[in-house]
Amino acid sequence: MPAKIRLTRQGRKKRPIYHIVVADSRAPRDGRYIERLGQYNPNTNPATIDLDFDKALDWLQKGAQPTDTCKAILSYRGVLMKKHLLDGVRKGAFNEEEAEARFDKWLKEKEAKIQAKTDSVTKAKEADEKQRLEAEIKIKEARAEEIAKKRAAEAESEAKAAKAEEAEADVEENVEVAEVADTDNSAEEAVAEEPKAEEPKAEEVSEPEASEEEEKTEE
Repeated sequence: MPAKIRLTRQGRKKRPIYHIVVADSRAPRDGRYIERLGQYNPNTNPATIDLDFDKALDWLQKGAQPTDTCKAILSYRGVLMKKHLLDGVRKGAFNEEEAEARFDKWLKEKEAKIQAKTDSVTKAKEADEKQRLEAEIKIKEARAEEIAKKRAAEAESEAKAAKAEEAEADVEENVEVAEVADTDNSAEEAVAEEPKAEEPKAEEVSEPEASEEEEKTEE
């Protein structure tokens, strides 16, 4: 059975990272392998691929069969394209210089596409972060406005309560003043109505009448 180029799972739960390896087709998926060719990380956008180009090409030329995922990875990095061009050179369709020129042209176009995708992802991420930041700012402003309204309502309520207390205190003070005035007026009226004490009249002293003996003596 020929060797296979396939993935072996590594990494944490729900965040896998795969090693690109050459293994016997009869070996378990995550079992022993012959040689490691690189690493594939699907958790990034775009996916991160670290591949030994020359080793992968050499194993393909030896007859190793890639799995579907590994075939897509090798095609993405240009390994299959280079193998196809070398097969053309071997068959005499064109020379090595032409093969290298075609591969360089393909590689530049591929890198431009990858860069365009990376830029698009970066711009989309920045736009999403900006939109999220604006949404957070709006939420904060709305909360601040709500808090300001609440504080203004509380201050207004406190001011009304203070005015009510002040008005009540003024009313009580006026009532006390009125009561004191009524008390003073009542006291004055009571004094005015009290009868004056009569002064004792001097007793008239009547002269004593002369007795009969005194009258006779005078005669």
